[in-house]
Amino acid sequence: MEDARDRVPPGTLHTSIPDMPRMHRLPTAIRVPLVALIIVLSTALHAAALFAVALVKALVPLERVRRACNRPLTGIAESWIGVNSWLIERFTRTRFDIRVDADLRRHGRYLVLANHQGWSDIPVLQKVFNRRIPLLRFFLKRQLFWVPVLGLAWWALDFPFMRRHSREAIARRPELAGQDIEATRRACARFRHIPVAVMNFVEGTRFTAAKHAAQGSPCRHLLRPRAGGVAFVLDAMGDVLEAILDVTVVYPAGRPSVVDLVAGRVPEVRVEVRERPIPREFIGGDYQGDAEFRARFQAWLNALWAEKDAHIASVLRVP
Repeated sequence: MEDARDRVPPGTLHTSIPDMPRMHRLPTAIRVPLVALIIVLSTALHAAALFAVALVKALVPLERVRRACNRPLTGIAESWIGVNSWLIERFTRTRFDIRVDADLRRHGRYLVLANHQGWSDIPVLQKVFNRRIPLLRFFLKRQLFWVPVLGLAWWALDFPFMRRHSREAIARRPELAGQDIEATRRACARFRHIPVAVMNFVEGTRFTAAKHAAQGSPCRHLLRPRAGGVAFVLDAMGDVLEAILDVTVVYPAGRPSVVDLVAGRVPEVRVEVRERPIPREFIGGDYQGDAEFRARFQAWLNALWAEKDAHIASVLRVP
């Protein structure tokens, strides 16, 4: 039975910095290295604990043991995220305006769709959702498996790794497109029986002015949405997902880097979370093979993105 404490009702999570002792007044030359040191120590300690549990998960070939390992693994990851979020709150002046039009459940099953402004989006989204919904799991490029420490951590936490093939490569070898589809289905099969939040940056890459111009995007503040990944997730597990969490991230002072966020150079972050129903007409459709279905799906996602673009313009007060 679900505990009421595991639910977050719609509303504003917080729009001002809590009145608690803070360290943002320290000189930058002291504050930034101190934050970096805490991050390194926290990452090392959490990674050691995570790898110990992951070793058991890898060596014991019993499904019930592997499933039993998932809970402590998730707890370790949430603890690490909690430390990072605490550092942002305590060591920076950043104001978070987080508005939630959704009934968040820690043990729910969600598809999370968001725009992608930069790498700072990841700690921002983790701060917004940590311990409010299941651990966010991203689809990662296969090359990221080799990132020191984090690559193994993502593997232990069942983050799906995918080969990203260019359009030119797929045109030469159409069978390559099927590899990503199959990888998506394998990942979603693991997620069908556990609480999960599948994270998808729908634009597929970070926003830059150059990318925006090259695409000829009809949106002013967004790149064109890529529908394929969303369609494949809905096809593979749309029947067990409870809702879509449509997330809009806006930095009114301009798009920052992760370093800007940690260094306290981001005055404000605005996040809106809106719950949307799973479009039942898109479950079980053939996105690859059915041109009419693909057109309808793309039209739905393009409309959602146009609405998001208008919301960003209103936040930025752009006419």
